[in-house]
Amino acid sequence: MNKFLSIISKPIVVTFLVLLADQWLKIWVKTNMVFSKEAGIPIIGDWFFLHFIENPGMAFGWQIPFLSPETAKIILSLFRIVAITGIGYYLFKVLPKNAHKGLKVSVALIFAGAIGNILDSAFYGVIFNESYSQIASFMPDEGGYAPFLQGKVVDMLYFRAYWPEWVPSIGGGEVFPPVFNIADMSISFGIGIVFLFNKKFFPKEKEDLTT
Repeated sequence: MNKFLSIISKPIVVTFLVLLADQWLKIWVKTNMVFSKEAGIPIIGDWFFLHFIENPGMAFGWQIPFLSPETAKIILSLFRIVAITGIGYYLFKVLPKNAHKGLKVSVALIFAGAIGNILDSAFYGVIFNESYSQIASFMPDEGGYAPFLQGKVVDMLYFRAYWPEWVPSIGGGEVFPPVFNIADMSISFGIGIVFLFNKKFFPKEKEDLTT
């Protein structure tokens, strides 16, 4: 069991598994569901759904303000490519071999999530047609719905939960309205783990700062 855990916690394995899960689910949703503003397929009760939407912006549907959608999309895609290059270089070239295993896994989660979303942006517009009134086809005869680097990110995970009415200001509102995907989760978990356990991951740096 320990050997198995050691294998699946290797950065390259973590990256592969997250990418596999992320892309499999996105392609399944893209080729089996139609874009909808209504809650989609219930997974757990009436609070967790597969709800297919697409967004041209950042994680959880956020977008760059004050820019046209096309310009923002190209800038965001290029930024993601630069970020992925930097994270990958750090993970496989700079990060010491004796670095904390949790740090390696965290960076791998961020790396995999970033790759997962750039794949949508770069290629989905080229290889799929629109999903607004039909189930999308892979490599349609009429071509894709957008040029290279201008595709939309596929989101599908939606928690429909509401704050109690008695909570000031936010009562009755949704707890977490964004629809997201596995890549978004991977990035968030990776950043969260580094934030929570940074003292364990960077003990020497912390000591140096106090001297």
